Amino acid sequence: MHKKAAKNRSKTQHSKALELYKALLTPRLIEEKMLSLLRQNKISKWFSGIGQEAISIGVVEACSPEDVLLPMHRNLGVFTHRKVPFYPLFCQLFGKADGFSKGRERSFHFGTLEHGIVGMISHLAAMMPVADGLALARKLRGDQSIAVSFCGDGATSEGDFHEALNLAAVWKLPVVFVIENNGYGLSTPTNEQYACKDLVDRAKGYGIKGFQVDGNDVFDVLNTMSRARKLALKGTPVLIEAMTFRMRGHEEASGTAYVPDDMFKEWSKKDPISRMEQYLANHFKLREQDFQRLRTEIKSSFISDLKAAIQADEPVFDESSELQAVYAPTQTLPTISKNTDHEEKVEKRYVDAIRDGLHQGLKENPSAVFMGQDIAGYGGVFKISEGFLDEFGSDRIRNTPIIESGILGAGLGLSLDGFHPVIEMQFADFVSCGMNQIIQNIAKSHYRWSPPIPLTIRLPYGAGVGAGPFHSQSPEGWFMPHTGLKILVPSSVKDAQDMLYSALFEPNPVLFFEHKKIYRSVKEMVPSEAERVDISKAHCVIEGQDASIITYGMGVHWAKELSHNMLEEGVNIEVIDLRCLSPIDWDTVLASVKKTHRVLLLQEASETMGPMSEIAAYISEYGFNCLDAPIIRVSSLNTPIPFNKQLEQGYLANSKLENRMKELLSY
Repeated sequence: MHKKAAKNRSKTQHSKALELYKALLTPRLIEEKMLSLLRQNKISKWFSGIGQEAISIGVVEACSPEDVLLPMHRNLGVFTHRKVPFYPLFCQLFGKADGFSKGRERSFHFGTLEHGIVGMISHLAAMMPVADGLALARKLRGDQSIAVSFCGDGATSEGDFHEALNLAAVWKLPVVFVIENNGYGLSTPTNEQYACKDLVDRAKGYGIKGFQVDGNDVFDVLNTMSRARKLALKGTPVLIEAMTFRMRGHEEASGTAYVPDDMFKEWSKKDPISRMEQYLANHFKLREQDFQRLRTEIKSSFISDLKAAIQADEPVFDESSELQAVYAPTQTLPTISKNTDHEEKVEKRYVDAIRDGLHQGLKENPSAVFMGQDIAGYGGVFKISEGFLDEFGSDRIRNTPIIESGILGAGLGLSLDGFHPVIEMQFADFVSCGMNQIIQNIAKSHYRWSPPIPLTIRLPYGAGVGAGPFHSQSPEGWFMPHTGLKILVPSSVKDAQDMLYSALFEPNPVLFFEHKKIYRSVKEMVPSEAERVDISKAHCVIEGQDASIITYGMGVHWAKELSHNMLEEGVNIEVIDLRCLSPIDWDTVLASVKKTHRVLLLQEASETMGPMSEIAAYISEYGFNCLDAPIIRVSSLNTPIPFNKQLEQGYLANSKLENRMKELLSY
């Protein structure tokens, strides 16, 4: 029995080693073919992972199928070892219509959740906080699975790397970060990138576990990753530094002239394929003819799909299809008949409405998780979430470190796994630290490849409270060019309540701007409970026929005051509240212009590149024949926002509103 058991164990080891060898060889042979196609101009670019295959294969082999992986440029082995079908994979790499992104993305900038893979963007470390969010989703569900994020040595200098490691440590997330240290960030050697001896030492600074492995030894990677996975499942995040070498250029066009020849000689001896062949020869007596047979077998497994992908259809441009791909469709709201005469109404301030809309959304949407700086026990700097921690618990009401990019990336990860994160930027001004995640990752994800991204970002904004240039800005216009986001700016108490509540059931990312000045200065009788509304529709707040003021946010209150004052002079001014700056309700805008023939565009933001510049351009193009006077813009001064209240008053747009309206009416 002992001999039989030993024989069976040897047979199993032989079989396992052969499978690992074939797994290593598959991406190598595909890459060799891709390099040949590149020379024939049949593909435009290639980022080679030749020599680094042991990292991808070792990690995937150690992981459970339920674990989610976030690979980078040189991780073809992640896709092949996760059994992503060859035909759509090749179509993706060729930019064909049958690829995962339908030709909208390049190479490995895609994911397939069916295979537990979330694709990269070009901004390197940006996906590491996303791994935190995916890991948090697993922790909240109690799943026995982890997230694994790959990055190169160059990405370890980026802020997202550090924010991701710190957040993972603080929240004790089931996540493993794998650094593929291949010696160069494009052409910059590691000795010009960091001064520490080993990157793995950074794990100590964040209070997580760190391992350094031979990245060209698949067994070392596999065994270390298995150990790391067990630690991660117990709440200890892990950083692995896999030492390897990039045998080709950053991408083929950049070449390798900057790499000393002796480094190639040294690392070619450590090639993971050659080392595995030596292992098989020493332990299981495989010979060159065996390896050639396996090469032929592997090539035959993908060559027909490769040829089919080369011949596959190119994507055909269709404007309607491209536009529809930007947003996930919002569920049609049910028609609810209400007896408004008997509906219970209560007086609320704007801040109360924000609180109540958020509270009701959290109660009714169990997938909602609220995150931000000081929002738990403290209740946020504006006390909107005071008491939420006791009611909903620490899993759903989560304080974060002082990070913006990191928590926004984590929010994206959570949303990819079926949650609806709500993230509070303490002040809207601070969102500049997270612009990359919002613009490059969150806004573009669904159009590129992903399922819907249900995510709400709350942003207290605006001047008028003497808070100076870093706590008073109106950054809503910064995001308007980046389609994929819904940008809401409620001005009324009812809109604040209903629109925030509705945002928590919206399948698209929402930026929700809340004006600080009106938090406690504006009151209104509103229904006690929020209701679902169409968040993209503009409202006519006051009807008139002599001129239109088109505005949003604080501008609505300025416009209403002016309209009431001028009514005493016999002038009827119509006030349109845009409510949503992306997408814009152009029908309501043009209907007002056609009605009054004169239009003043009012915004709190400074004039240059503000939201009203886009409104003005659209009206000029599509409503010019309806105008009896030039379009007038009224904006705040083109300066930073001053601290002193006298200076701030002169800075703000409403200081010149009445005079500009009189100019418009007298034209």
